[in-house]
Amino acid sequence: MKLPNRETLISIRHSYPVGARVELLHMDDEQAPPIGTRGTVINVDDIGTVHVMWDNGSTLGAVWKEDRITRVFDKT
Repeated sequence: MKLPNRETLISIRHSYPVGARVELLHMDDEQAPPIGTRGTVINVDDIGTVHVMWDNGSTLGAVWKEDRITRVFDKT
């Protein structure tokens, strides 16, 4: 598995800061939350995995270049 370079890692962390809300678009994992599940970013690690506290209680991370998430902005 190729790891993200420094610039890419900075970009991932900028796109998905701690506390950001995200929605799952694709995750090829038996333990994955359902597509469309929303959650809150809790960390981006040094290999670019975006760790999320999903609203359904799961904490499965979105792996760089494997899974797809998008940032969402909840209306308050």
